[in-house]
Amino acid sequence: MGDDEDAVRTDGGVVNDGAAGSAPEPDRDFRTRVEAALDRHFGSDFIESSIFWLPPFLLMGLFVYGAVIWNLLISLTDYQRFENAPDYSNLDLEMYTRALADSGFVDAAINTLILLVAFTAGTLVVGLLLAILIDRGIRFENTFRTIYLLPMSLSFVVTAQFWLWIYNYNNGIANSVIGTVGLGPVSWLGNQNIVLYAVIFALMWQFSGYAMVVYLAGLRAIPSEHYEAAKVDGASTLKMYWRVIIPQLKGATISAAVVLMVFGMKAFDFLYSLSGGYRPPNGADILATKMVREAYANLNWAYGSAIAIVLFAMALGVIGPYLVYEYRRDNL
Repeated sequence: MGDDEDAVRTDGGVVNDGAAGSAPEPDRDFRTRVEAALDRHFGSDFIESSIFWLPPFLLMGLFVYGAVIWNLLISLTDYQRFENAPDYSNLDLEMYTRALADSGFVDAAINTLILLVAFTAGTLVVGLLLAILIDRGIRFENTFRTIYLLPMSLSFVVTAQFWLWIYNYNNGIANSVIGTVGLGPVSWLGNQNIVLYAVIFALMWQFSGYAMVVYLAGLRAIPSEHYEAAKVDGASTLKMYWRVIIPQLKGATISAAVVLMVFGMKAFDFLYSLSGGYRPPNGADILATKMVREAYANLNWAYGSAIAIVLFAMALGVIGPYLVYEYRRDNL
C-alpha cells in the first residue's frame, strides 16, 4: 500500500492520515503557552490559588488604590461643591501652593508632627517601663496586664467622652486632683497652649498597653543567659537594661512605633468627638480634621483632596522605610 493511500481500519473503514496529524487549535495552544509561562515564573500554586486571592486583589485595587488615584486627580483640579463634575482638562498644583500659603494648614501640619512625635515617644517609654515592671515577676501579673491593655479595646469615640469628663473645667477629675495641692482650675481644652498636650496624654493612656505587650514579648524572647552575664560582669539593674536588654528591643521598638504613628494620624475620631464637630479646640487642629472640614463643611473638595494626599504621603513616609527594613531582614 502506498504512502498516500488511506490505511484500512479493522472494521473495514479507513483512517485519514491528514486528520490524525492535524495541528492543535490556536486558542488552546496560546492558553498552554501562557499557563506554562506563568507556571515557570510564579509556580503552579500561584496559578491554582488565584481563584482565592485575585477577586479581593481586584476589589482592593479598585476601591483603595483606584480611589487614591482619583483623589490625586481631584486635588489637581479646582473642584468644589457639587455644582458640576470635576474638570480634568486643566490639571495643576494650585491646591498645593494654596496649602503652603494657608496658615491654618501650616499650623495643622505642625500640630500633626508634634502629635506623632510626642505621642509615639511617650507611649513607647511608658509601655517599656510597664513591660519591664511586669517582666520582673510582680504579683497579679495577668491582672495588671489586662488592666493596662483594656483601654486599647475602646474606640476613639468612647475615649474622647471619657477624657472630656476628666478635663471638665468645673467638675473634672483633673482639676479636682490639682486642686488638692492648691493649684487653681485649668482649662485643659480651652487653653490653646496646652490643649494639644492634653490630647496627647489621653492618647498615650489609650495605647500604652499596646506598647507594653509588644515590649513584653520582646523581653520574654531574650535568653536568660544575657541577664546572668550582665550580673556576673557587675552591671547594675539600670546599666543592664540600658546597655544589654534595651538594645535588643530594636525590632519591637520599630514595629510598635510604626503602628502608633499610624494611629496618631487617625486621631480624627478622637478630636471630632472631643470637640463635637469638625473644628477641634484651638491649638489642636491637625491635618485630618482640617481635611474633613475643608471637604465637608466648606465643600472645597479639591483642597480637601490635596490635604488628604499630603496625609497619604506622610503615611507612606512612615510605612515605606519600615517595609524596607523588614524586607532587608527577610521578613517579607
